[in-house]
Amino acid sequence: MGLPPNMSDAHTINGKPGPLFPCSDKHTFAMEVESGKTYLLRIINAALNDELFFGIAGHNMTVVEVDAVYTKPFTTQTILIAPGQTTNVLFQASQVPGRYFMATRAFMDAPLPIDNRTATAILQYKGIPNTVLPSLPQLPAYNDTKFALGYSQKLRSLNTPLFPANVPLKVDRNLFYTVGFGKDPCPTCVNGTRLLASLNNISFVMPQIGLLQAHYFNINGVFKTNFPDKPPTPFNYTGVPLTASLGTVHGTRLSKIAFNSTVELVLQDTNLLTVESHPFHLHGYNFFVVGTGIGNFDPAKDPAKYNLVDPVERNTVGVPTGGWTAIRFRADNPGVWFHALSFGAAYWVGIKNSIRGRRRACIRSICSAAS
Repeated sequence: MGLPPNMSDAHTINGKPGPLFPCSDKHTFAMEVESGKTYLLRIINAALNDELFFGIAGHNMTVVEVDAVYTKPFTTQTILIAPGQTTNVLFQASQVPGRYFMATRAFMDAPLPIDNRTATAILQYKGIPNTVLPSLPQLPAYNDTKFALGYSQKLRSLNTPLFPANVPLKVDRNLFYTVGFGKDPCPTCVNGTRLLASLNNISFVMPQIGLLQAHYFNINGVFKTNFPDKPPTPFNYTGVPLTASLGTVHGTRLSKIAFNSTVELVLQDTNLLTVESHPFHLHGYNFFVVGTGIGNFDPAKDPAKYNLVDPVERNTVGVPTGGWTAIRFRADNPGVWFHALSFGAAYWVGIKNSIRGRRRACIRSICSAAS
């Protein structure tokens, strides 16, 4: 229909919205705990587009892992988790035995409408009757940017001899991708236009033939390897809203990256139609989040602020609203890989070619060759 996703009817915890919605008890997830025990919660954001706060009334949580990688433990009353991310927390059942709400609701600091209702589940101490009324946790305001940025800065790798943080210190290839919206003419759509997403003003077209298949069998015309390392048209990325088209084009374009080379990729949000947080996932790889900030990335000043000692290692990161995120990784996993973005897609290609005896690694817009 050419429109963005509909606003949700409800958020859920384990598929159930909880008693704050007009539903019966069977639509509430409940978890029984015993006093004095410590519990591990493995939390996954399975939402389409919403970053979510999560907390447990009266209980602190200790974050110990994100995206299956250990972190330096830290204690918090609320976590923030983007679509596709996972977070493991420990909590102790050390409060007065009773019933406590676990709650989640959206974080959105862009001028966009959201479902701001709170989904709940119940943490119930053993032996407490269902008639006891649970208490709610105090989650941050739906647009609390300060909390979101502060929480992200607390996420750090262990960086111990047993679990080292092998952050690439020397970069072989620098990439700069703008993330933004666009509109295409669409006579059959509701408003005569179709909303689309792009990287570097290019909107990906899914080919009818698989990218790896096309490469392996030398099938021409399926993709081009000319995805730009930076935007073809630089502009004030997070300035006043740009409603005019900057020439968004369509194409199946990849970017070659040398096998075993080190890559720095800066993801820059843009104010094309509007700013918004964009969760970003890199298939086939973990990466280190070495820097993040609000506004336009400054290549002369911002790299000096990078954390190259113990940055968090993960496979999904939220690019902040009206801001940027810098990641680093080593292209050592040949194959065809996609970058995935909420509201868009980037495609990544890494290839092992056994016919020619060469190894290739390509990323979204990336493809690499090495002897």
